Amino acid sequence: MRGALLIALGLSLAALSGCVGNADFSDLQQYMDEVRAKPKGTIEPLPAFIPYEAFTYSAAALRHPFQPPVKLDLAQRQRGSKDIQPDESRVKQFLEGFNIENFTMVGTLTNGGGRYALIKGGDGVHRVKIGDYLGRNHGRIVEISEAGVDVVEIVPDGEGGWLERPRSLTLKERA
Repeated sequence: MRGALLIALGLSLAALSGCVGNADFSDLQQYMDEVRAKPKGTIEPLPAFIPYEAFTYSAAALRHPFQPPVKLDLAQRQRGSKDIQPDESRVKQFLEGFNIENFTMVGTLTNGGGRYALIKGGDGVHRVKIGDYLGRNHGRIVEISEAGVDVVEIVPDGEGGWLERPRSLTLKERA
């Protein structure tokens, strides 16, 4: 048994000595020496941070660039009247705080109280009746039908007078 143990120990020492052998690593050592001899590089600093500048679009109220220009014929232009004036003393209604272009008619309601139009815009859907005001140009609702709402706006004519301008909101078809 002791002999077998000595043989196993001898074989394992022989196997381990093969791993330690006289391997030639001189080429690897030479490469490592060359790399260490090169001058150390420098890391470039980070590029300067440019802060974000907010852009305010200021042409929102101008004519859309793809719409044809409006031609005004000054001789044919309608003149305002001193008799027509908006009632500045009345209390403004909620829907007068929004542009009339933002409103669309989405339906009608009829009950014992009369006919109402459902107008979408101004942060929701609103029920309006004849005599209510909407839009920023003193627009008063004068008729409600199944197909649309007729509004008369009072707008300045640019020469100190006022004009009544009819406008219609048509029923928006569902897609």
